Amino acid sequence: VQLQASGGGLVQAGGSLRLSCAASGQPLSNYNIAWFRRAPGKEREFVATDTWDGSRTSHADSVKGRFTISRDNAKNTVYLQMNDLKPEDTAVYYCAARIRRIILGYTERDYDYWGQGTQVTVSS
Repeated sequence: VQLQASGGGLVQAGGSLRLSCAASGQPLSNYNIAWFRRAPGKEREFVATDTWDGSRTSHADSVKGRFTISRDNAKNTVYLQMNDLKPEDTAVYYCAARIRRIILGYTERDYDYWGQGTQVTVSS
């Protein structure tokens, strides 16, 4: 499967963005998807994940209540709705996939396929 992340940009603090992760080559319904991010000078960190059917989701404590992962398998696309953005959310955001599993994955090692990343910059 190939993944293409998009939707990043420059936004003021308190604003919103919606990222998209479009899958091609294989049906999205075969995969669990996660979002990770890497801020300047920091390690890549987990943001959110869901199961292949969207029935289970999990979000990092730092984004809980502000970010929401969702998917539309008919469109082969996963979304990350980001509200109330803060300067500390500034990072390159990546989507990643692994073959469908009941257990959610929270580390980079859990995922086999990665998109190229999209830049999100939040100004104060």
